[in-house]
This record gives sequence, structure tokens and C-alpha cells, in this order.
Amino acid sequence: MNKKQIRIGMIGYKFMGKAHSHAYRDVAFYFDPKVEPVLQAICGRNEEKVKEAANKFGWNSYETDWRTLIKRDDIDLIDIVTPNYNHAEIAIAAAEAGKHVFCEKPLAMDLEQSKRMLEAVEKNKVLHMINHNYRFAPAIQFAKKLIEEGRLGKIYHIRATYLQDWIMDPQFPLVWRLNKDVSGSGSHGDLAAHSIDLARFLVGEFKEVTGIMETFIKQRPIVEDSDGLSGTASSDKLGDVNVDDASVFIAKFENGAIGTFEATRFAGGNKNGNRFEINGEKGSIRWDVEHMNNLEVYFHDDEPGLQGFRTITCTEEIHPFAGAYWPAGHIIGYEHTFINLVEELLSGIGQGYSPSPNFYDGVKNQAVLEAVEQSSRTKQWVSIEDIVQNLENR
Repeated sequence: MNKKQIRIGMIGYKFMGKAHSHAYRDVAFYFDPKVEPVLQAICGRNEEKVKEAANKFGWNSYETDWRTLIKRDDIDLIDIVTPNYNHAEIAIAAAEAGKHVFCEKPLAMDLEQSKRMLEAVEKNKVLHMINHNYRFAPAIQFAKKLIEEGRLGKIYHIRATYLQDWIMDPQFPLVWRLNKDVSGSGSHGDLAAHSIDLARFLVGEFKEVTGIMETFIKQRPIVEDSDGLSGTASSDKLGDVNVDDASVFIAKFENGAIGTFEATRFAGGNKNGNRFEINGEKGSIRWDVEHMNNLEVYFHDDEPGLQGFRTITCTEEIHPFAGAYWPAGHIIGYEHTFINLVEELLSGIGQGYSPSPNFYDGVKNQAVLEAVEQSSRTKQWVSIEDIVQNLENR
């Protein structure tokens, strides 16, 4: 039988546009999704470049105005892979047009925007999801299973770092990720958002935080052109950097666990160091995205002399999602986290529910991000509940 089709309109076409396009194209190769994704139209402001992307990525058509795309009757789902500043406007317009919405992280520029986005999808009864793809590494899903089964017992600690070094050169240009009006924040929203999501997924809800944020290089050359994480300077003229280069914070969780979090683009030698360790009363786990197929596991009840971390290669059929790919030991890569997420998205659409992480998770994530920013300004502990309550009282 022919499957129901979900016709996708994607806004944006660079780094994440490539990743999302690949996932839609390959998901049926590995899985049997509930609905069939159709790459109906891709949208970008530069006609020459978006046409090139449409041809390369396999889209049926292209647009240069996202409002035109949303109005099209042959689009069922809007996929937002644009810079952060227009997530809210696009998502709300898409929801009001009756389109399902899939959005890149962070969900919005701030908590207020994210709440309006959640209200819009709920009011218009459309399905929604946010792209926290690292949740969908088989090792992360297996870690979740171990925690839910009580194998680690009561959780005491999480220490998470997301370390990069791609802007350490003072001559690196002022790309959009370094402009608060476009990105909302720097390493905090870009990198710490991933660590926060993994912590919520594996440990639980945040209760309160205290932290600092720092900008090491205050001015950079004005950018002429940028693509993904690279760019070229237009001249010797400098512009102000108004986002953080690094954020560090301590957290208390609702369940009594405590955590430390560090996100920086100034950790020389670290290209994409998304790592964490979780310690519980019965055991511990470690994970590093640069070795994403592996989960390091330690259990207290191992016999003396054999205690210590062991490395589990999460490529066997027993490991979530892994059975769809290759024989045990044949590793998968970064792109497959997007395929696994898209499989969840399509399953949700086919069965009429919004898979997690969705806009609800995006709002929770945004509240933690905002609480850390407030703490950095006030040099005090900030309650997540108070952040949300203050927004509701405005």
C-alpha cells in the first residue's frame, strides 16, 4: 500500500539544511517510517545558492521568500534551519497556516519568544519537534534505558562540557553566530543548549543555577560572506562582538542531583567536544560525541579487582536504533543522529503526536539558558521556576 506523504518545506539550506535534507532522503533506506517524506520545496534569500542547494540535496522546487513557501497548499511541514532570530516569526506563521513545525535549536532568542511559539502550535493543533539530535545517538538512548532501569540508582552528579576552538583566531570574522541580534547568544545558546537538553533527558528537570558568561575578544573583522561555521572578512573594519565566547554554570536539579556545565569556543584542540559524565549511587556513565558509538559504564557491584569503566560499543541490535544499520561493531556517524530523529518525527506525524523533544522541551531549555544569563548579570543563584513565573506575570 502507498503510504501517506508528508510534503516538507525547508527554510534555510546551509549546515543544518544539508543535515536535515540528508536525513529525509535516507530515513526510508534504514527504517520503515509511518509516512513518506517528500522534499517539496527549499527556501533561501539568495536565489542562485538556494537553487544550487535544491538541485544538490534533491528538492523538487525552491522559493526565495519564506512567507510564500508557508502559503503553498502543497506543503504540510515547515522545517526551520535558519539563524535563530527568525525562528519565532516563521514557526508562529507556519502554525497559524496549519503546518506542522520542525525547528532547529535553540528554539528561540529568549524565553518569551519560545513561549509564544509553544502557544501557537498548541492553539492551532499542529505537531511540533525541536532538533536536539544528540539524544538520538544509540549510546545516549541506551544510557537513558540504563538510568530508567535503575542501574545507576539515585543520580548524584552530571558534569558536562561542550568545547570548541573555531573562533580563537582574533582575525576570524564577525559571522552571524557572534551577533546577538541574530543568534540571541554565543556559545551558551549554541553549545550549552545541547548539554542542557541531554541533562534534562537523562537526569531530570533543573531547579536553580548560578553561572558566568565571558567574551574574550570584543571586536572582530566585519564579515563579507559566511557559510556554516566559516566566513571571510570584507575589510580591516572591526565590529563589536556582543555575545558570549564561553559560559560556565552550576546547577541543582529537582531530584537532588547537582551539575557543572561549561560551553566554550576557546578550548584549543577541541573541535566538537560534547562530553558528559553522570554519577549515581550504583554506577556511572560517560559519553563523548567524538566517540559517539561508545558508552563508558561503571557499576559498583562488579567484583573487586574488576571494577572500573568498561566501554560498550552501542552497535548491537539491543541498542536503540542500532539494529536498523549495520552488523555489530560497524559504527554509524553524526548524520545518523538526524536520521534517527527524523524517524521519530515521521512516526509522530503518522500517529498524530508531537515526539520529544518538542516545543515544550524547547521552552524548558530556554528557561535554563535565560536563568544562567540572569545569574551572570546579578551574580546570584536563579530559580528556574522564578524565571518562568516572572514571564507569566509580565
